[in-house]
Order: sequence, then structure tokens, then C-alpha cells
Amino acid sequence: MTDTAPTTPEIVIYTTAICPYCVAAKNFLKSKGQQWTEVRIDLEPGEREKMIARTQRTSVPQIFIGQTHVGGYDDMIALHRAGGLEPLLAG
Repeated sequence: MTDTAPTTPEIVIYTTAICPYCVAAKNFLKSKGQQWTEVRIDLEPGEREKMIARTQRTSVPQIFIGQTHVGGYDDMIALHRAGGLEPLLAG
């Protein structure tokens, strides 16, 4: 039997450089001890198209925890306040 650390779902955040909500989302996740992959749609135009196809939204941030589309910063905070974020982060 091998010891395996519990795996947490990958967090992906679609962002741009001049987005205060993106900064707020990253700061909130950092305060929760989380790490994420940041996809800058302002630097990689093809990623913008992928984000829109995945979310049907054009605004940033767009946050995914595992395969779950959480939405933007306000959506993530609302989910947190409703008690739904921590179970997603735990996997």
C-alpha cells in the first residue's frame, strides 16, 4: 500500500492584466492556500476564444475548479458564502 496525498482539483483562471476582479480572485484563492493556472487571454488571443466556447461568457475572470465552471469573482464569493466552495476545493 502506498501513501498518496489527497489530490485537489486543478484551478484554472482566465484573466487579463488590467482586471481588478482577477487580482481579487487570485488574492482570495491565495488566502485559501490554493494554487492555480492562470491563462492570460490578453496575451494569448486564441485562449479568449477557448474561454468563450467553454463558458459562453466574455468577461474575466472566469474560474474553473476541476471541471466545474464557478464563474467570475462575484460568483466565487457567492459560492463561498453559501458554503459550496470548500467542498469543490477539497475535491
